[in-house]
Amino acid sequence: MSGVEQNVTDPYLWLEDVTAEPALDWARARNEVVADRFANTERFADLEQRILAMLDDDTKIAYPARRGPWLYNFWRDAEHPRGLWRRTTFESYATENPEWDVLIDVDALAEADGENWVWGGAAVLRPSQERAIIHLSRGGADATVEREFDMTTREFVAPEDGGFFLPEAKSRVGWIDADTVYVGTDFGPGSLTDSGYPRVAKRWRRGTELAAAETVFEGKPSDVSIGAGYDRHPGYERHYLHRSTDFFNSEVSLLIDGEWRLVETPTDADVDWYRDWLLVRLKTEWAPADTTFPAGSLLVTDINDFLAGERQFEVLFAPDPHTSLESWGWTENHLILTTLRDVQTGLRVLTPGPDGWASADLSDTPAMSSTSVSNLDPLEGGDEFMLTTTGFTTPTTLLSTAVGETTTLLKQAPTYFDATGIEAEQFFATSDDGTAVPYFVIRHRDRRGTPGPTIMDGYGGFEISRTPAYLGAAGMGWLEQGGTFVMANIRGGGEYGPEWHTAALKEHRDRAFEDFAAVARDLVDRGITTPDRLGAKGGSNGGLLMGVMLTRYPELFGAIVCQVPLLDMKRYHLLLAGASWIAEYGDPDKPEEWAFISEYSPYQNTDPGKQYPPILLATSTRDDRVHPGHARKMAALLESQDRTVWYYENIEGGHGGAADNKQSAYLSALVYEFFTQMLMEGRGR
Repeated sequence: MSGVEQNVTDPYLWLEDVTAEPALDWARARNEVVADRFANTERFADLEQRILAMLDDDTKIAYPARRGPWLYNFWRDAEHPRGLWRRTTFESYATENPEWDVLIDVDALAEADGENWVWGGAAVLRPSQERAIIHLSRGGADATVEREFDMTTREFVAPEDGGFFLPEAKSRVGWIDADTVYVGTDFGPGSLTDSGYPRVAKRWRRGTELAAAETVFEGKPSDVSIGAGYDRHPGYERHYLHRSTDFFNSEVSLLIDGEWRLVETPTDADVDWYRDWLLVRLKTEWAPADTTFPAGSLLVTDINDFLAGERQFEVLFAPDPHTSLESWGWTENHLILTTLRDVQTGLRVLTPGPDGWASADLSDTPAMSSTSVSNLDPLEGGDEFMLTTTGFTTPTTLLSTAVGETTTLLKQAPTYFDATGIEAEQFFATSDDGTAVPYFVIRHRDRRGTPGPTIMDGYGGFEISRTPAYLGAAGMGWLEQGGTFVMANIRGGGEYGPEWHTAALKEHRDRAFEDFAAVARDLVDRGITTPDRLGAKGGSNGGLLMGVMLTRYPELFGAIVCQVPLLDMKRYHLLLAGASWIAEYGDPDKPEEWAFISEYSPYQNTDPGKQYPPILLATSTRDDRVHPGHARKMAALLESQDRTVWYYENIEGGHGGAADNKQSAYLSALVYEFFTQMLMEGRGR
């Protein structure tokens, strides 16, 4: 049956009605089957409790977000499953037992309001930090309710008292001053893009109706989103506008003399500014004047000269075949670069001066780990920042430092599983077109030379890099049991810069799938595992990857876990935020693009004549990013073909699949119990 015919005659279209009782009853019935099979054992209960204890642990690191003199933190534990929003000073944070000032108790708020609130973040007014716009989600959805909060009285400011308030929508709100915000939201018919995000940006003044807010810019329905903001750096204040024409292309404009002035950089470039420096990180080759700069370069120039028409740039970072720029950030006087060399972190500090930019290594970074820079705050001065380092078997370390100073240990996360003898190695597989694809293998040293049960994790999309991180849940649920864990760095991600991503865009999507399959074969060739003992898991775009592994490469795997996935690629752009991903996958309404999408779309490519490995499909009713209909319909289709398929749907959870620690622990334990039964005990078929 072709994709077009299936779209017309799809017998499971009714499962796209997210909250309809027949669809929910269908999901609940399958949840019971999953619970009976996987969640009713003592082993499951023990693992779930261990993971929950890790998530609720009072001794885990309370990661801060620095805003001037304050360090903010959102915290969940057993007593506060919905969480506390709180803050402290750096001096107090550096002690063993910081004194936290609780601003909002989300559990108490949810009970008082009779709502299933999930914390969505806060926009704090600076520099006073006396007011904030609080983002509250019902059940973990992307859509939020926006409410103004007085941080002095610890009370929400009611709309009738002049408080800023927006009902549930995918809104964007940012402070201009104490009485004015930029806002994008659902203003009524025609105010949203086809992707469901704001199409109109307005300036809203306190004490006026939202309907009276002044329109500052309108995008097109085909745009992904529109957003306006205000850079309040003293002496360099700027109003700016972002118009995202698709997921990877956007226009940046600055408000100059009352008019929006386009910053004429490539639309697919990352554009940033600090004081009078303009930074441009290229995703494709660019020749602004007489010099051609390669994709992946970071360029700098004077923003005022650029706006005046000059196009002379200095190169701050140039990529090579093994090294890419992962991120950057400013202190008051320096620019810090985070690089990846074969997925291994490096740090450099750049300093502008009268003779150009000086460059130096910032600090040593351990192998088989990731180091990230956080809590830079150039807005209020200072060259201080924090370093976070984590590895597959090494819990996170949080350090405090400043450019030119030694590091000081702030916090050390506890260990949650026995990592004695467990090691990480990096290998490279050769994909179908000859590309070397890196992957990490984490296993006990005694497993070397003996094929064993293995879980392979992948994503491969949207230029998202997969880097080493502590495997808390996987350590407890898999590595301790003698399993091997593999993280594949396939194309579509950002591990080798933007070209690693664009290599798997649209008609080249097959490369991501071929890379993952190549790693699977390489694991077998190296004697690390066998196909019947190799499992694969992925979520969201990684869920699409899992769907393709099931339908195109079923002989390579013994079990698959597919979470919050895209699977019906004929209709993905019609469901929730799907239209915003057309730049990644292509437009199925265009015959020439459906031609290549239809070749891999899992929902249109199940083959009754092939034997498939057992699969666990997991999603969330409240996921308003990737529609739960993808997983529902795929499960129903596989059931109709008498496949071995299990289906679990969290009635809350959002795109992460879980709304609180208890739900997260249940889902994680479910995944590892499934793999234990399928790959270690051979109970799958």
